[in-house]
Amino acid sequence: MTTLDEANTSEGRFAEIMSVLAASRLPDPYPRYREIRQLGAFLPGDLAGSTVTLVTTLAGATAVLAHPAIGHGYRDGVSYRGDAEDGLGSLLRADPPDHARLRRLVGKAFTPAVIADLVPELTALLDELLDTAIDRGEVDAVEALARPLPLRMMCRLLGVPAEDEQEFGGWADALARGLDPPALMTPAEKTARQRATVAFDEYFRALIARRRGAPREDLLSRLVAIHDDGDVLSERELLELCTLLLVAGYETTVNLISGGILALLGNPDQLAALRADPALVGPAVEEMLRYDPPVQFIARTVLADAEIGGHAFTGGDGVLMIIGAANRDPEAFDQPDRFLAGRYAGAGRTPRHLGFGAGIHYCLGAPLARIEAELALRGLLRRTRSFTLAEQAVAYRDQIVIRGVRTLPLRLFA
Repeated sequence: MTTLDEANTSEGRFAEIMSVLAASRLPDPYPRYREIRQLGAFLPGDLAGSTVTLVTTLAGATAVLAHPAIGHGYRDGVSYRGDAEDGLGSLLRADPPDHARLRRLVGKAFTPAVIADLVPELTALLDELLDTAIDRGEVDAVEALARPLPLRMMCRLLGVPAEDEQEFGGWADALARGLDPPALMTPAEKTARQRATVAFDEYFRALIARRRGAPREDLLSRLVAIHDDGDVLSERELLELCTLLLVAGYETTVNLISGGILALLGNPDQLAALRADPALVGPAVEEMLRYDPPVQFIARTVLADAEIGGHAFTGGDGVLMIIGAANRDPEAFDQPDRFLAGRYAGAGRTPRHLGFGAGIHYCLGAPLARIEAELALRGLLRRTRSFTLAEQAVAYRDQIVIRGVRTLPLRLFA
């Protein structure tokens, strides 16, 4: 294996980073992440003509994500990635003080009470999906369960009619692929991302106008109506937030649910433990986020020179947290490569994983994703006496940043 130290040309450093990123597409990228982590906690490389430091450990990634010198830099034009082209701006790309303002405003419409009120509707939808799946006996768990549950719920929250759900899902898929480094995207994928960005803008601009005139009981109406001492969300902020909420609230949860099912199938003793003690389902969701996180990489820009974890960062450079490596850091987790459903049960000392990030950008929708995944797993366990992989092969999505299976063929036994 060529190490980052040995690859002392910019071309070599670029190729090495690309090999780490591409590992996310593999059924098991974690041996490659282990190799990289063993080279050090902070590894300078080259990407898009800029110095980019790979961060491989839990302590290092947590410290970097929480440090005020680390951000995005788009507002001030200092991002090492140039202009954001993925269609997901606003809250996701904001730095203080803009980020604090946006998060405060959005938080008023995305409260725990709002999420708790969704449980009956989520449960009814889940039972409907499981009825159909169990009747069929053999299904693709992605299309039968993992995809429709969060997609329909996020569309419901934003007031998107049911007849538009499938089209929205296609747009969201294009934007999720668009989160990957441009060097790893085809021209067709870049075009699809641009078209999805325009389509979302046009759709939500019209929907926002309707909600201003005739509010409903949905998240979009609450976002439109927010006032905080005269402060309101602009139309551009609303458009970007709607796109972000749909993509982030749907894509990652699809992969959390399907990846969690796959983890249980690969660890039958842990699946048996969940059947014996359903109280472990909540902790098991946390372990799924640690064991095979839907978001594999988090990119940031160094806004100002800083020393973090003993490593000197230079303003204008990039930082890439390898979440898949940090979440299996042996310095932080006992038996890091084992899936243990009860790892987060009780008041143990297991450190927080980075499945939802860390710092000021910690995922706002984490409570909703947790509820959706927990309900899906509880329902699957409750409604079946067993489930197994069908003969068809599991296929992974051709994506880098957001990792997940494309198809998950299951046999269900009621």
